[in-house]
Amino acid sequence: MIKPETIQKILDTARIEEVVGDFVTLKKRGVNYIGLCPFHNEKTPSFTVSPSKGIFKCFGCGKAGNVVKFVMEHEHYSYPEALKYIAGKYGIEVEETQLTTEEKQQMDERDGMFAVNTFISGYFQDQLFNSEEGKAIGLTYFKERGFLESTIKKFQLGYAPDEWEAYSKHALANGYKKDVLVKTGLSIDKGDRLMDRFRGRVMFPIHNLTGKVIGFGGRILSSEKSKAKYVNSPESDIYNKSKSLYGIFFARNAILKQNNCYLVEGYTDVISLHQAGIENVVASSGTSLTVDQIKLIKRFTPNITILYDGDTAGIKASFRGIDLILFQGMNVKIVLFPEGEDPDSYARNHTSTELEDFVKKEAVDFITFKTNLLLDETLGDPTARVSLIKEIVQTIAHIPDAINRTVYIQECSTLMDIPEQTLMNELNKLLRERYRKKLYRQPAEEVVPGEDIKQQLSKQMKIDPLDISEHERQVIRLLLLYGREKVKIRNIIEDELGNEVEEEHEEPVAQFILRNLDDDGIRFEKDIYNRFIDEIKNFMEGGAIPDEHFFVNHPDEKLASEAITIMATPYELSDNWKKNKIYVKQEDDDLLKTVITTLNPLRTKLISRHLKEITEKMKTTSNEAEIFVLQQQYYELKKVANEIDNELNRPFDY
Repeated sequence: MIKPETIQKILDTARIEEVVGDFVTLKKRGVNYIGLCPFHNEKTPSFTVSPSKGIFKCFGCGKAGNVVKFVMEHEHYSYPEALKYIAGKYGIEVEETQLTTEEKQQMDERDGMFAVNTFISGYFQDQLFNSEEGKAIGLTYFKERGFLESTIKKFQLGYAPDEWEAYSKHALANGYKKDVLVKTGLSIDKGDRLMDRFRGRVMFPIHNLTGKVIGFGGRILSSEKSKAKYVNSPESDIYNKSKSLYGIFFARNAILKQNNCYLVEGYTDVISLHQAGIENVVASSGTSLTVDQIKLIKRFTPNITILYDGDTAGIKASFRGIDLILFQGMNVKIVLFPEGEDPDSYARNHTSTELEDFVKKEAVDFITFKTNLLLDETLGDPTARVSLIKEIVQTIAHIPDAINRTVYIQECSTLMDIPEQTLMNELNKLLRERYRKKLYRQPAEEVVPGEDIKQQLSKQMKIDPLDISEHERQVIRLLLLYGREKVKIRNIIEDELGNEVEEEHEEPVAQFILRNLDDDGIRFEKDIYNRFIDEIKNFMEGGAIPDEHFFVNHPDEKLASEAITIMATPYELSDNWKKNKIYVKQEDDDLLKTVITTLNPLRTKLISRHLKEITEKMKTTSNEAEIFVLQQQYYELKKVANEIDNELNRPFDY
């Protein structure tokens, strides 16, 4: 267990914009930051980070939380794991008691999978540098490829001994559970024993964004045709191949800095380019590029440069990946290496400067690339030429931005010597067809038999005029944001001689609100709001008032989540107003007025409910005495309601 004082130190030290900024490209907007949400696909930023409140909130998908919650959600970490990650970022030593064997067995399954992967990765590294077999086979192979020892250690490369159950036995002997080894895919359950999945292979650990080992790739060095050249970890709770990119942990900062990501195919391509000084590079690990992998890159940059080797057939097969990148609204360029070369071999055979110059010089947009690659095949064949032009226009149709589409149509017109309007007509035809298909695929609205559209819309738009949920929410919001702030209260009291005099005193907002609620006997309808009230009252009995950060970091996840949702807002005053000396009154400029104008509408609606109930009772009773009492109650309540509405400077309408 992590000590409470250590947890508090982590929460006090962490800056949410810095932690989130490691995963999402954030831009400052006023006092907050915005970016593309990492939890759902969006093209317009709706993800907001508030440093002052210490929260994030996506107004698209609804995800929200504090700095720990973000790491938990993004990396699928447990609470302790997320705390340790943040502590590591800020150099905070985490004090916790040593886990016993029994506690190890009770570890969360995912934690156990991460832990065993890290343990086995260390084992592979130890075998590479310290075992005779590892040094003779694995280390020799890496050094023959030109990898420096510092590079080998940076990427945590290793070696799996050519034995049936070497690391499985080693892990079991060190307290790791059999089922965790099987679930990670490291071991294969043979009933009476565990068999190592990786044997006699050099090992490439695959890391997630935070550097946790989520899987492995193993390359065999023998030429046996019966054995696969590469064996990879199977899919698991912590490893999804289509959502992972090899090298992303080591590349993310460089991608942000260079505002570009180089995309290659294999592990060694990434490692060789890193060693050559090009660090903004990741690999799809031999799989076809997926939408999730593109989205992962998009968090750091809108620009991708694909580095292809000279295999024309392989390049044609990967054209779909270019379309997917464009469809995500990203910019793509392509670099084609000379025949017989790939990024790995080119990096080994040339200096870093030569490599960088080549990549910059040869990078072309997708239209130029596709045209140069396929145009020769269309010579003397008009049908093939038409097919090529249509294929390029289809690719342009994947671009969501209309201006970008127009620019590429113009370029295609110049390259292919085709009238621009002809290409634009073809493009518009494709876009209309796509729109019709999209419309056709949308589920039909549920129709209630016997009701026309107007009736259904009327039902959907019906709003209860006496609903108080939003008023309750606003009262809680003021308690969270301004509970500790003080307001000046003026009361008329009688002095010792019976004269009326004005008394003025300061009172915290929380105390003022709670006193008024108690005086009116108001208890909220929504239970979670009453829990906020009770929590604040308990604090105040101890002579303190909790602030927003207390609830944002509350151990009760429901309270914390609700607090963040209540406080988060997609709107804020632009800095341009201040720059232009346009001053807009804020709600905290006159807190007392804000509080009163928040409480009073709640009161009037509650009174309106009572008035409605009294009216219904008067309709159903014939007892004159009871009617008289109800009428008196009605007039008294109406009088109070009118007084409140006069204060709000609007007529009361019931």
